[in-house]
Amino acid sequence: MKLLSGNANRTLATAISDYLDVPLTRAQVKRFKDMEVFVTIDENVRGEDVFVIQPTSYPANDNLMELLICIDALTRASARRITAVIPYFGYARQDRKTGGRTPISAKLVANLICKAGAHRVLTMDLHAGQIQGFFDIPTDNLIAHPVMERDIRERYKDVSDLVIVSPDVGGVVRARQLADRLNARLAIVDKRRPAPGESEVMNIIGDIEGHRCILFDDIVDSAGTLCNAAKAMKDKGATAVSAYVSHGVLSNGAVGRVEQSVMDELVVTDSIEALEDAKNSDSVRQVSVAPLIGEAIRRIANEESVSKLFD
Repeated sequence: MKLLSGNANRTLATAISDYLDVPLTRAQVKRFKDMEVFVTIDENVRGEDVFVIQPTSYPANDNLMELLICIDALTRASARRITAVIPYFGYARQDRKTGGRTPISAKLVANLICKAGAHRVLTMDLHAGQIQGFFDIPTDNLIAHPVMERDIRERYKDVSDLVIVSPDVGGVVRARQLADRLNARLAIVDKRRPAPGESEVMNIIGDIEGHRCILFDDIVDSAGTLCNAAKAMKDKGATAVSAYVSHGVLSNGAVGRVEQSVMDELVVTDSIEALEDAKNSDSVRQVSVAPLIGEAIRRIANEESVSKLFD
C-alpha cells in the first residue's frame, strides 16, 4: 500500500499517514508559470495499491485537476489499483437539474475521475447519497457520525437533554442517525430560500424549549442558515445552541458571521484545510477524521468490510 497526497490538505494526509504508519509517497505536485499542474512520482509504484488523498475544496478546479493528473500519472506508472480518497467531494451540491439548461456537474466530475483511471473512490458525507451511483466504479461513502458522537459525549457529559436539530428537511435522515446514536431527541428547522445563498427560518418542528440544541449538517458554506436557525431556536427557548458540520467550507465571511451569532461554537472536521480566520477563531473548532479515513483505507487495502466501522 502507498499513500500519495496532493496539495489540497497535506495536514490531513500526514495525519492519515501517521495513523497507518505508512509514509507519504515522494512526489512533486507543482505548477508551471501559467498555473498548469505538473506531477512527478518519485518512487516506484508498479504493481502497488495506491491511495490518492485529495479533497476537491477551494480552489475546487485546481484541486480537481491535481487529483485527475495524479491518477493519470499513477496509471501510466503501472500502479495495480488506484483509490481516489476525496474527504470532501466538491460539486456535490450540483447533483440534479435545478432548472432548464443547467448541468449536473457532480455526474460530470464523477465521469472525469473514472476516465482518469481511478479504480475506486473513498469519500465522506456526500451531500446527496445518490452521487454514489454517479460513479461507474466501487464507491465508499463514509459518515462522520462516530467522530461527532465521540466529541459530543466528551463535550457534554450528560446527553439526556440534548436535541439534535436538522437545519432543513433534506438533512433529517442525517440528523436522525446521530440522534439515534446519542439516544437524543430530534427537531427540524422549516426554512425557505427567497434567493440563492439566502435562507429564512419559517418554523421549528419539535420541542426544544429548555434544551441544549446541536445543529447537525454536512456542509457549512456562508453559515447564514446555521446562524439564522440558531437565533430562531434561542427565541423558541433553547438554553444553548452549537453546530456540528462535516465539511467546513466557510466562505464569504462565514467565520465572522459565526462569531457574531448566538451559537456557542461551530465544530467541523478537518476534511477541508482550515483557513487562517478559522484557525484563529475561538468560535470554530476542528475534530480530526484522520483515524476514520485511515481505518477505512486499511480495510480496503486488506479487502475487509468498511461498513462495519459504523455498526
